[in-house]
Amino acid sequence: MPSYYPPVGFHFRVDFGGFPSEGADIRFQSVTGINASVPNSKSYAEGGENRFSHRLPERATYENLILKRGMLVGSQLIGWFKDAVESFKFSPKLVTVTLLNSSHVPLEQWVFYNAWPTKWNIDGFDAEKSGVVIEAVEFSYQYFERKEIITTPDL
Repeated sequence: MPSYYPPVGFHFRVDFGGFPSEGADIRFQSVTGINASVPNSKSYAEGGENRFSHRLPERATYENLILKRGMLVGSQLIGWFKDAVESFKFSPKLVTVTLLNSSHVPLEQWVFYNAWPTKWNIDGFDAEKSGVVIEAVEFSYQYFERKEIITTPDL
């Protein structure tokens, strides 16, 4: 019987609805902000019940999705980022983050609905360091769904 090994967090891809799903635009250094919570609840006092109040959950909240990569010159996504941030023209897209196994087969997906860029950041330049220029894009979205992809495990 094969042992289970948790998936690695460094093998993933990011796809954007309306943009090609191949090439450098799907490659990112890191993805953060895949978080959802139900932080608030409302108390409801029931008539005749004096021992407690019912606590009912309110809406889920989602953190912004943050993608980082080495700065890509000539990227099709850059036009979308610039339109949103510089021209205030928003065109929400479907963003899909897919975790891959060692054979490049999808394991799980997180689908972010109606995502739009809210922040675009270029790390500073430093003549004393020999690193690449990193750009980060932050997205707001309505909600996300986690979708498990049923596959046969690697043996």
